[in-house]
Amino acid sequence: MGIASLFIILFTIIPLLWIFSLSVKSTEAQLDPSLNVFGNFFPKPSEMTFKNYELILTGGASELFVPALINSLVVCLLATVIAVVLAMFCAYAIARLDFPGKKIILVTALAVSFFPVISLVTPLFNVWSKIGLFDTRIGLIIPYLSLTLPLAIWTLSAFFQQIPWEMEQAAQVDGATSWQAFRKVIVPLASPGVFTTAIITFFTAWNDFVFAISLTSDKARTVPAALAFFTGASQFEQPFGAISAAAVIVTIPVVILVLLFQQRIVSGLTSGAVKG
Repeated sequence: MGIASLFIILFTIIPLLWIFSLSVKSTEAQLDPSLNVFGNFFPKPSEMTFKNYELILTGGASELFVPALINSLVVCLLATVIAVVLAMFCAYAIARLDFPGKKIILVTALAVSFFPVISLVTPLFNVWSKIGLFDTRIGLIIPYLSLTLPLAIWTLSAFFQQIPWEMEQAAQVDGATSWQAFRKVIVPLASPGVFTTAIITFFTAWNDFVFAISLTSDKARTVPAALAFFTGASQFEQPFGAISAAAVIVTIPVVILVLLFQQRIVSGLTSGAVKG
């Protein structure tokens, strides 16, 4: 079991180390294996350079990368907050109330979450171009909600269904209103599931490429789409170092989120695994 875990960790971390090694390699080190160690894997200490990071943060590629990074953060955070808040109320109603069509809503949410994204691009491009949402942040947030909201509703409804509703009723017997019972009793109990759903939702929006490359031009372009426009000094030079540096930087927010909320994520996933 331990050896299998170690193998999985190595299998996961080696591509990340490879991307980081490319980001700190000079152009000469990329072409000359003698300037690297571990079989051309990592540059020698004397050959390490951070010029690729300077290039995308303050150099010639900053005009393309920095606005894209800001767009990614704004669009993905807003899409996550809106999706989680709306999904929380919807999932609460589905789990708490008994009304006709409840199963149809869940099945529809599940079906929409698996809908091919590429099939939505062409009609959205035509509509967005006519109503002025093309190449705007709102024009990206709306389709991101079509990706994240069904997934969030389905995930949160599973967590809400595991909550003992007698606690909400006890709070109301003690004088709390329905809103107070929901806010002070239900939300804290569902917080592991809410954090887990928020992380999954953020990752889904953060990694999107199809909507970003199809519905934006230069004002609202996010990082995954912006990387496709990175070019070298000439048509014969591929900017592997700059692209790798950008990949490392866009990975940092994901790592920070996981480290900050790892206990809640594990708690949420474990809760779903045990009680589901």
